[in-house]
Amino acid sequence: MNENKTSGFHEFLKRKNIIFSAKRYGIDALGAMAQGLFASLLIGTIISTLGQQTGIPFLETAGGYAKAVSGPAMAISIGYALQAPQLVLFSLLAVGQAANELGAAGGPLAVLVVTIFAAECGKAVSKETKVDILVTPLVTILAGVILSVWWAPSIGTAASAVGQLIMWATDLQPFFMGIFVSVIVGVALTLPISSAAICAALSLTGLAGGAAVAGCCAQMVGFAVMSFKENKWGGLVSQGLGTSMLQMGNIVKNPRIWIPPTLASAVTGPIATCLFSMKMNGPAVSSGMGTCGLVGQIGVYTGWLADIAAGTKAAVTAMDWIGLILICFVLPAVLSTLFCEILRRMGWIKEGDLTLE
Repeated sequence: MNENKTSGFHEFLKRKNIIFSAKRYGIDALGAMAQGLFASLLIGTIISTLGQQTGIPFLETAGGYAKAVSGPAMAISIGYALQAPQLVLFSLLAVGQAANELGAAGGPLAVLVVTIFAAECGKAVSKETKVDILVTPLVTILAGVILSVWWAPSIGTAASAVGQLIMWATDLQPFFMGIFVSVIVGVALTLPISSAAICAALSLTGLAGGAAVAGCCAQMVGFAVMSFKENKWGGLVSQGLGTSMLQMGNIVKNPRIWIPPTLASAVTGPIATCLFSMKMNGPAVSSGMGTCGLVGQIGVYTGWLADIAAGTKAAVTAMDWIGLILICFVLPAVLSTLFCEILRRMGWIKEGDLTLE
């Protein structure tokens, strides 16, 4: 009897496309959350900044609208990654708004957790009744809002506490934490998970955010430049302005190709924190974007403007620009190429190891 019930339950989950797996929740959903955040908060910040700098009020207004829907944008992106039916997907808009608002500083993480549960609940009841148009949205929204009220504040507090701890430790030990944050976030960017979502979930800004930017840039620019011989200009652009994740297939074949950009991040991280005091005081999600669409650099720049407006910074200096260019572009390119050449001569990296398919 129990075996039949278990078998029946598994069949139900399979029919409903509810798959409990680390890949679906930790990679697909997390990556989708970052996409939603990019399409709302991040692009909205860029548009608003452009409006402020050009004196065009319409752009500031448009950017404001985009930023205002970050919670729903994340939720519907997560639902799409979970392959939710339309009624479930559209109902997640309210869930994302509730979780993001109640999660406060840790809103993105709250949205991720709550939306996964709400989406799976909605999928479970979808098309199971003759009044599906009422039941599915009702279950999805109520499950999501109830969990938001119950969980989101605590999730937000916990995520914020972890982020604050990392930032406090970076301020206290900028050299060692600069290495740690830069390497870890940079590696996360190249892995099939979302470094941007991680930084957003932990509200990672300040010196720690600057180190995160350094690590991401080291991976993206590093792989782009050191593989130029194999991939030419197309590879330079796709990796340098797109993502170093494109190299994951080659990393699986030969993990040693990951050494040069990772070593570069271990160098640029503490230079960012100790020498240039580069901070990410723009949106936290920008900390995990690196040179993808130059979002990391735009985030640092908007942070400068925010500091000037708050009176904590007098002006943008030449040293600020020198640090940004060196840490984000010059040093990753030079160091990764240097380390790569050493490994090539050692025979650890061979011709074709970095070729993108």
